[in-house]
Amino acid sequence: MGNNIKAKYPPLPNAETVEIACEKFSVSKLPDGYHVIEDIGLACHESISGTVVYRAAKEMYEVRATITPNGDYLTMFPAGSHYGASETKRNTMTALRSSDKGKTWSDPYIAFHIDYNQHGFIPLIPKGSKRIYSFGTQPVWGLYTRDRGLAENAPIGYLYSDDDGYTWTGPVLIEPANDPGYTGMSVMRMCETGKGTWLLGTHEGYHMENPVHTNLYILRSENQGKTWELLPGKRKGGWHVMPFHRMDEGRPIQVGDKILFICRTPEGHLWARWSEDDGKTWTEARPTSLVHPDAPPMITHLSDGKTLVCLHHNRFHDKDYTGLRWDKGTENPAMADRSEIWAAFSKDCGETWSEPVFLYCNAVKRDESLSPFYNHACSYNDIFVDGDTLNIFLSHLWRQAVHLQIKERDLFKLPNRSEIIG
Repeated sequence: MGNNIKAKYPPLPNAETVEIACEKFSVSKLPDGYHVIEDIGLACHESISGTVVYRAAKEMYEVRATITPNGDYLTMFPAGSHYGASETKRNTMTALRSSDKGKTWSDPYIAFHIDYNQHGFIPLIPKGSKRIYSFGTQPVWGLYTRDRGLAENAPIGYLYSDDDGYTWTGPVLIEPANDPGYTGMSVMRMCETGKGTWLLGTHEGYHMENPVHTNLYILRSENQGKTWELLPGKRKGGWHVMPFHRMDEGRPIQVGDKILFICRTPEGHLWARWSEDDGKTWTEARPTSLVHPDAPPMITHLSDGKTLVCLHHNRFHDKDYTGLRWDKGTENPAMADRSEIWAAFSKDCGETWSEPVFLYCNAVKRDESLSPFYNHACSYNDIFVDGDTLNIFLSHLWRQAVHLQIKERDLFKLPNRSEIIG
């Protein structure tokens, strides 16, 4: 496809080397078919095109996007500090739109005028509806506290728009029938099942523990959000992987009559559960073959509705997990593991996965004044297919919102590790 989109922002300084499959390559001598898109700061396969649609003065967080009922691409993200960093107003939900499938983008504008901090935009457009929902964490003042290691935990809720995402109503806070005061975090894509049930992943975190303890849940509604149930049970009864006592950021997705719930763990792989009864009950969790550090799942359907594509980091160093360490001026393999993006495919609802193929990696020069958390980040990709094109949105370095595109057919031509390294 090539990079044929005019740059909107000046390029960041590029590094002299990048890491692919944990091997260093000079940017002047990348594997065949790869080059650095200097306007973006990524070493990409030549079949990938893209642009920076927004750059923050300092920082911004999870980028999410959807195709609106009227056909626009709508992307939204919190611009400013992370909601868990402060109990004062430090960010705004920021939006951009494209009416030409990502060729050009509007100027950024504030999506919601809300007096508390924002987290992520989890889009849902119910089947047969023109209403857009924006689900996610809602750290409403008076219901949110950073005390006692609870900085992640806030009410979960949604806003909605009936005018294609231009104006929004809400928030409406979710109060599960079996745990009305539930607080946690939710930032991964959700699922509407074939029967119309809504499934939303959420986890609670306890940062007073060392390392942090987390428990993963599903919020389930059979009546389009009128009532909800927290599964597998009320707080501190959620799922986790031992000995870490962690399981975070789950993404439910349906293929045929089965639902996959794929989730983040610090064990070195993405883990999964399956449901065959519309999300009421779930199998025991087990690791997939997808190598992944303590980072989120990034998954969607391809155009046939049967094949899943999962973007993952395909790297894992922190075998003696003690929590994410973000010291400035130091190298950190745990955070560097987030610098590469690979893709794997499944035709059986995530039971088995293909050998991963390489898409892209960070190519921006390291800034010694920043922690590794900001210096390597290519994580939290959001993906959807439109026609024959896979659209990828990412919060690159937690500093810029990037939109990438690749033809679906070209995904299957990308090289695997042995074809790159030999």
